[in-house]
Amino acid sequence: MTEPRSLVLVVEDEPETRKLLRKYLEKLGLDVLEAATGKAALAVLETHLPALVCLDLMLPEISGYDVCERIRAAPRMQGMPVLVISARSQPSDRALAEELGATAYLIKPIRWNTFSETVLRLLGRDAATGAAS
Repeated sequence: MTEPRSLVLVVEDEPETRKLLRKYLEKLGLDVLEAATGKAALAVLETHLPALVCLDLMLPEISGYDVCERIRAAPRMQGMPVLVISARSQPSDRALAEELGATAYLIKPIRWNTFSETVLRLLGRDAATGAAS
């Protein structure tokens, strides 16, 4: 029996970074939706309930901080893991993201091993096999 694939929403305004994250996630056997703005991300979240959101903080229209806060305010999404992936490296940036509900925080540029281990952990999967634990 094959395990159902998990859906991940990547919210990133830089096309090359979005493409790279998609490639990494698909390599892990995950399905990917993309949004280039905070507003687009919220529109996707109205119709889809991904298993994980990978979220940049510096986005056009609506910031990643606001998107994270709105995810946590919506009852149907409160338990959804939010992995912030940002170039913002100050401790205060991480603290604010965590205060608004981020589950994990990675600083760009990200390394494949760190990213894959974090994604699998947030999805409750075994890092060695990718299977649900």
